[in-house]
Amino acid sequence: MNLSAWLQLAVFLITLLALAWPLGRVIEAVLAGRFVLGTRIEAPLWRLAGVRPERESGWLRYTLGLLVFNALGVLVVYALQRLQGVLPLNPQAFGAVTPDSAFNTAISFMTNTNWQGYGGETSMSYLTQMFGLTVQNFLSAATGIVVVIALVRGFARHSAQAIGNVWVDLTRVTLWVLLPLSLVLALFFAGQGVVQNLSPYVEVKTLEAVTWETNNPAIDGQPARTEAHSSPTQTLAMGPVASQLAIKMVGTNGGGFFNANSAHPFENPTPLSNFVQMLSIFLIPAALCFVFGRMVGDQRQGWAVLAAMTLLFVAFVVAATSFEQQGNPVLAELGADQTASPLQAGGNMEGKEVRFGINASTLFATVTTAASCGAVNAMHDSFTPLGGMVPMVQIQLGEVVFGGVGAGLYGMLVFAIMAVFIAGLMIGRTPAYLGKKIEAHEMKMVSIAILVTPLLVLVGTAVAVMTDAGRAGIQDPGAHGFSEVLYALSSAANNNGSAFAGLSANTPFYNVLLGLAMVFGRFGVIVPVLAMAGSLAAKQRATATDGTLPTHGPLFVALLVGTVLLVGLLNYVPALALGPVAEHLTLWAR
Repeated sequence: MNLSAWLQLAVFLITLLALAWPLGRVIEAVLAGRFVLGTRIEAPLWRLAGVRPERESGWLRYTLGLLVFNALGVLVVYALQRLQGVLPLNPQAFGAVTPDSAFNTAISFMTNTNWQGYGGETSMSYLTQMFGLTVQNFLSAATGIVVVIALVRGFARHSAQAIGNVWVDLTRVTLWVLLPLSLVLALFFAGQGVVQNLSPYVEVKTLEAVTWETNNPAIDGQPARTEAHSSPTQTLAMGPVASQLAIKMVGTNGGGFFNANSAHPFENPTPLSNFVQMLSIFLIPAALCFVFGRMVGDQRQGWAVLAAMTLLFVAFVVAATSFEQQGNPVLAELGADQTASPLQAGGNMEGKEVRFGINASTLFATVTTAASCGAVNAMHDSFTPLGGMVPMVQIQLGEVVFGGVGAGLYGMLVFAIMAVFIAGLMIGRTPAYLGKKIEAHEMKMVSIAILVTPLLVLVGTAVAVMTDAGRAGIQDPGAHGFSEVLYALSSAANNNGSAFAGLSANTPFYNVLLGLAMVFGRFGVIVPVLAMAGSLAAKQRATATDGTLPTHGPLFVALLVGTVLLVGLLNYVPALALGPVAEHLTLWAR
C-alpha cells in the first residue's frame, strides 16, 4: 500500500462514519414509528391494503409473509422478461428473454444477488429494467433490512411472542429510507454525467469518423477509379441509468444497466462518482450497526460490531491492493509496461480502468464483495491470483464485513452468537448475548445459517466441474478455470452477484444451478435467523454478573473477528488451495 492508497482508505472510512451515524438515527426512528409525517401518509395505505399496523406477528407468520412477498416478485420479473417483446417502452424491439435466463434473473434480483448472465443494454427493454429489475432492487433490499430489524427486536424484547409486522416494516423501509436516499443519489449521478432518459439508442461516428478518397490506378486493363471511404458508426446505449444505479448501490444490489457495470463511462463517469458509489454501498450496512446499538439500549454493542467489520475490511483492502501493486511476473519478464499512466503506480493494470487505477479499483472490489453488492469497476478475473482471492474470500465469509443491507448485520450477529457460545465453552458458563441465554435451539439455527452456504458452494462447484455441461462453460484451463467456477458458486450462494468473468454462465445448466444456489443461499439463512428472532424475543433478559462476558470491548471484538475467520473460512481452504493458491504458486515459480 502506497501513501495515496492509505489516504484514500482513510478519507473513505471517515466520510462513511460521518454519514452513517445520523442515518442510523433516522432509520431507527422510522422503524419505531416516530416519523410523524410518515405515519400520516401511511394511514390511508394501511386502510387500502387492509393492514392493521398495530397487529404484530410471531416469527413464523412474519417469515411466511416475506416468502409470499418475494415469490410474487419472482413471478412479476419473470413475466416481464418473457413478455417484453410485446410490451411498451422497448425502443430497440428486444424480444423475449429465454426461459432459463429469465428464471435465473428473476431469482437473482429477488434474492438481492443481481447476478447477470446477460448484457443489460442488449437484452432488456426499458420497461423490464425499470418496473422489473429496479423495483425489485428496492424490495429485495427492504427484505434484508426487515430481517435484521426482526432479529434485533428479538434481542431487545423479553417475554414477547411477536417480532413485528412484516408489511409495516417493508413499507417504512422502502418509503422513508430507500426511496429518499435513491432520489438524492440519482440526481447526483445524473449531474456527474450518468445517462438518464428513455431515448432510443444513438448512432454516432467515432473520433476517427472522417471521409477520404483513394485513387486506384488502372490494373490489368481495368480503368482507374476513385473510391470514397468512411469509418463505421458506433451505437451508444441510452436509458434510465442514473435511477437504477442509485438503488443498485444504496441497496447493495449491484445489477448494472450496462454489461460493463460500473466500469462503463455512462454508469460511472468520474472519480467522484466512483467514490460516491463505494460510499453508497456501505452506507446503510454501517448505519444499521448504530440502529442495532440504539434498539438494544447500548450503543457500545453497535460500535463493537462496527469495529470488527472495519478491522476485517481494512485488512482485506491492504491485502488486495498490495497483491495488485506487485504486478504480474510474466509480463515483467517480457518487459511489458504495467503502469497505467505517469500518474499511476506500477502494478497489475490488466482489466482495470485507467481513469481509476489500481488503488481505486482494488478498494472498489473490496467494498463490493465485502457487501453483497456485485457492482464492479474492474474485472476480478484479471486480478493477480491472490488479488482475486481477496474478493472471493470476502464473499465466502458470508459477506459479513459490513455486508449487504441487513444481511451483513444479521450474518455478523450469527457469528457473534457463535463467538459467545465458544467463549462459554472455554470458561464453563452458559453463553449469553445481550442478556439472552444461548441454548440448543439457537445453536441449531446458527449452525444451519453458517453451514448452508458452504454446502451450496462446494457441492455446486463439484457438480459443475464433474459434468460435461459444467465444464463446457470453462474457457480457461487449470487452476484459473476452477477459480472461475468456485467464484461463480460463491457469488450466487452468498448473494453477491459479481462475476470472475471468463466463465460462459448464460447456459441452461448454469442458469438453473446458480438460480437454485441463490434462492437457497438467501432463504436458507433468513429462515433460521427469523426463527432465532422469535426464540430470543420470548426469553427473559438475564442480569449481567461478574462472570458475564462483556460484548462491547476489545476482547470481544478480537473474539468475533477470530470466529469469522476460523469458522467462516476453514470450509473453503481446500477449494482455495486448488484454485487461486495453486495458480499463484504456478505463476511465481517461473
